Amino acid sequence: MTLSLAARAVEVLTTADGRAKTALGRRHAAEWLAARAAGTPLPIGHAAPPDRPARPDTPEVMSPRDMPRRRPGSPLGRAALLHAVAHIELNAVDLHWDIIARFSHIPMPLGFYDDWVRAADDEAKHFNLMCDCLEAAGSHYGAMPAHAGMWRAAEDTAHDLMGRLAVVPMVLEARGLDVTPSMIEVFEKAGEAGPVAALKTIYAEEVSHVAYGSKWFNWLCGQQGLDPKEAFHTLVRQYFHGVLKPPFNEEKRADAGLPPDFYWPLTEREAAADPA
Repeated sequence: MTLSLAARAVEVLTTADGRAKTALGRRHAAEWLAARAAGTPLPIGHAAPPDRPARPDTPEVMSPRDMPRRRPGSPLGRAALLHAVAHIELNAVDLHWDIIARFSHIPMPLGFYDDWVRAADDEAKHFNLMCDCLEAAGSHYGAMPAHAGMWRAAEDTAHDLMGRLAVVPMVLEARGLDVTPSMIEVFEKAGEAGPVAALKTIYAEEVSHVAYGSKWFNWLCGQQGLDPKEAFHTLVRQYFHGVLKPPFNEEKRADAGLPPDFYWPLTEREAAADPA
């Protein structure tokens, strides 16, 4: 019996160890993409994902306000930065497999699954790149505390596919396009070639993930006769806790299909001026 894509997604979500999770995810991604290339796609199926993905015993997860502050000018501070990115990438692996399993009851074109399988595969590679950098620096994933709020966006949008697309790829991953260049500069100044190369790979590949979100968000708006910009503003205000904060990487956001009139009205300045 061929395991469905949704069941494969749940297998990834219920695997705790980061290296094991990403190895399993990459194997499932390769099998899905090979079957698609051969013209014999695997069944999508239906499977119930866990409310929260399995996680290793470490790192300790903490409230954002309790996270230790470390300056990136020190080796420990740079290791903490790599650790934070590794944690983000591991959550991204789960977020992309979760969107496949959690919304498998909604009929979508096969291209939707192609995109999120590819994104999950990229994130698995990114997690492993960060782990390699940490280990080269004498550390490892789990050695430092991590941000506890990463899964909140998934929980808040567990029953709303458009909300999930708006908040995860189009807000959270788009934020990565804004901040990654400054992280690359930190490691360039320190003369650390490994992290520079890894972060440049992540930066180049994250554009497509934001673009997948924008593409399928716009597709669903077309199906439902909604104005994409208005729907995006409504859903982000409903599900995203806080406001969007500039500066924005407008060039990369445009490459990903996010025009400025989508995100600028959601900034702190605009929100403060809006009595609503």
